[in-house]
This record gives sequence, C-alpha cells and structure tokens, in this order.
Amino acid sequence: MIYIIMGVSGCGKSTLGAFLSEKLGWPLHEGDNFHPQANIEKMARGEALTDQDRMPWLLTLHEVIERERCSGSDAFVVCSALKRFYRQILLYGSRALTSSSSLDQEIPLSTPPDIFFLFLYGDYDLIHQRMVARKGHYMKADMLRSQFEVLEPPLDEENVLPLNIARTLADMATEVENHYISLGNRQIQGQ
Repeated sequence: MIYIIMGVSGCGKSTLGAFLSEKLGWPLHEGDNFHPQANIEKMARGEALTDQDRMPWLLTLHEVIERERCSGSDAFVVCSALKRFYRQILLYGSRALTSSSSLDQEIPLSTPPDIFFLFLYGDYDLIHQRMVARKGHYMKADMLRSQFEVLEPPLDEENVLPLNIARTLADMATEVENHYISLGNRQIQGQ
C-alpha cells in the first residue's frame, strides 16, 4: 500500500508521515526533498509555484511511487497534491499529461486500489498559527492563503481517507492503521 499524505502547507503532513513511518517501519519519501532548487528559491521569496514549476517535481514523485509499488513495499509519500490534476500526475506520470490538452481539464482515470490519499484538512487559522510557529522552512506563512485558494479537496473515487488535523497525531495514526488493516481484510475476503 502506498499512502500519499496530502494537504496545504503547515497541516502536518511531514509530522504525520514521520510518526507513521517510525511506528510501522515503512519508508517515508518527503516530497519537499524532491523539489528542484529553483522551486525552493521561488517559494522562499514568497512566490507561488506555477503548474509548470511543479511538473518536474510531480513526475519525480510519480517515479518514487512507481518504484515502491513495483517492489511490493508499503510506503508513505508526502506531497501537497492540492489539485486533482497534480494527483493524476502522481498516479500516472506523463500519461496524465498526454490525456489532457489543458492543465485544467479533468482526466478520467481512476485511482489504483493500492494507493490512498491521506487528506489532512483543517481550519485556516489553526494551520496559519502552526506555520508562523515553525522555524527553518522555506514555505512562508503568508503563502497559505494561495494554497487554500488552489486546493481541490479529493473526492471519494480518488481513494481518500480524510483526517481532521484538530485531532491528535496518535488518533490520526490509529485511523490510518485501522484503514490499512481493513483493506487487508477486504482483500482476503475478496479472494
């Protein structure tokens, strides 16, 4: 199973990913580590990334996801994945790009059953407070509004498990573990 931990900046994606990775012993791939330097510099200046800025990053993360899937491993990938189109690129790589002549056009591809999005959602004010308090991150708190404006919350058919960030880290991790166990039981029953 591949869980892609998604949501706006500052919602706790990396924190949840590290907690789950340590608890379950699964590899964690932190999306921020795969950004080209030009993207990091742009965000550090307070400039929002364009879809074109994100393409190489999303395609690289698609390769990471595919490598984990092909190895049969369970893994976590942290990526904001704010738009449906971005999530399609994570799932299908360059095939998602050729399926659409426009970046805004929806791609009618379903999510593979071994990939789920963990959508961390919460109140703007709570997330903004968290961003102001964190140190050493290139994503500035004043860019949060643009993240909320771009966000297209995932739909049920995208294999999504919504997680309210007002809950404790341990509660969210338990929900993910129970989800994983229930998926295993469904697969066994389906055989």
